[in-house]
Amino acid sequence: MFSLTVNGKSHQVDVEPEMPLLWVLRDIIGLTGTKYACGISQCGACTVHVDGEAVRSCVMPVSAAVGKRITTIEGLSTDSSHPVQRAWIELDVPQCGYCQSGQIMAAAALLAKTPKPTDADIDRAMSGVLCRCGTYLRIRAAIKKW
Repeated sequence: MFSLTVNGKSHQVDVEPEMPLLWVLRDIIGLTGTKYACGISQCGACTVHVDGEAVRSCVMPVSAAVGKRITTIEGLSTDSSHPVQRAWIELDVPQCGYCQSGQIMAAAALLAKTPKPTDADIDRAMSGVLCRCGTYLRIRAAIKKW
């Protein structure tokens, strides 16, 4: 049995210690905003915050998340009022939208640490968060807008 703090709420989960955090979030807790895509930490669709850091939840064992603050896209704001979400909406960033929760979570982690990021900062933080639709220019513009 593990105790997790997700979006400010405590959850008791009875799972194997090596179960990926992604599956605990989606299948056990029911927060489906975090997406599964590659399962090998290569695409970033599963990005969540763990103690404020952007991490790939598909490869993080649940046992490594115990005692940490986990934030999913649902916890960023309840009404899309987070500044990054507002910038995404205003600039019409998503196309298909599948990767966008991972993109938003990676961008929010960057902006929390570096409020005025350079292009190099953005490249480093967003590296590997893939968008099959190629909305990278709109993603960059939304990050800079915040």
